[in-house]
Amino acid sequence: WLVGVLQLFSYSAMILISMLTVFSILPLCIEKAAVKGLLTNRNVLLCYTITILTLILFPVFITFMYRPGAVGAFIAMMTYTIVWMKILSYCQVNHWCRTIGQQVLEEGNEKKVYYPDNINLKDLMYFMFAPTLCYELNYPRIPKIRKMFLFRRTIESVFLFYVLIALTQQWLVPTIFSSVEPFQKMQLSNMIERILRLALPNHLIWLLGFYWFFHSFLNFTGEILRFGDRCFYKDWWNAESISQFWRQWNIPVHRWASRHVYNPIISLGYSKMIGQLAVFLLSAFFHEYLISIPLKMLRAWAFTAMLFQIPLVYLTSLEITKGQVGNVIVWVSIVLGQPVAILMYMHDYVLNQD
Repeated sequence: WLVGVLQLFSYSAMILISMLTVFSILPLCIEKAAVKGLLTNRNVLLCYTITILTLILFPVFITFMYRPGAVGAFIAMMTYTIVWMKILSYCQVNHWCRTIGQQVLEEGNEKKVYYPDNINLKDLMYFMFAPTLCYELNYPRIPKIRKMFLFRRTIESVFLFYVLIALTQQWLVPTIFSSVEPFQKMQLSNMIERILRLALPNHLIWLLGFYWFFHSFLNFTGEILRFGDRCFYKDWWNAESISQFWRQWNIPVHRWASRHVYNPIISLGYSKMIGQLAVFLLSAFFHEYLISIPLKMLRAWAFTAMLFQIPLVYLTSLEITKGQVGNVIVWVSIVLGQPVAILMYMHDYVLNQD
């Protein structure tokens, strides 16, 4: 992890960070030009399309050209993905306001903001740092920062961060490396044993990482910004179907996908199945994007694993799998699915390095 942090100060990382600032401000410049009448709606959409496509392709080019370390590249790709989703939401909401006069408002704000008064740097920067992926002209705000709440979230964030590093270095990584040989020799019994051995540390780290990010870190960020909407997850551990799990474990992404992918597709007259398929395909693409590009190899294991969620969604929607049976299927897919994917990538990564 220390190596990963140092990789953030490499030449390639500096290029990515500097260009990220440009990509973040560019939509504001485009929207200001639209407000002043310098660009038509068609030209605005063209500029937005070029910006969004460039934003998702630029880090791929830099990664393969300068070949930074895997950890630093993953952090950069994750950051670019988050900014990509935020900018897409920013562009789409302002397009709605500009073309059909829709005001995206929330109740309980101290002061309402209307389009185009929201087109300023302060508004954009607040959205970029806020713990949400969906842009609004007005967000619910808490009256003041709760110091004790902020202190607890800070202690949790720092403590869990070091716990995650220690568990990864001392338990997860050695287990992964010891599991590569059985996969290379295709020893089925040893492969199953290593998958089960990896399941425990991987799942523990995944649960701690979930709590660290969605509860401690996002609440820490929200408290500093006085951000009022703190629903970052629901009780996904009680999910009785795969679709319920995906709706509840990551609320910011679920809201973004529903608002900017699923609902627009439904509004065009397509069926709910087509909308769900589009969401799964986009999710599968980004899962592969965040793994294959930092490792500098294209294997599509993550993409395939996400597509396998589609038949599981159907299976857990049947009457015979409702209740506890569906919940067991959800937990088995989480506990065993991730170690298999990790070992597949690790096997190919080791062979690629050799």
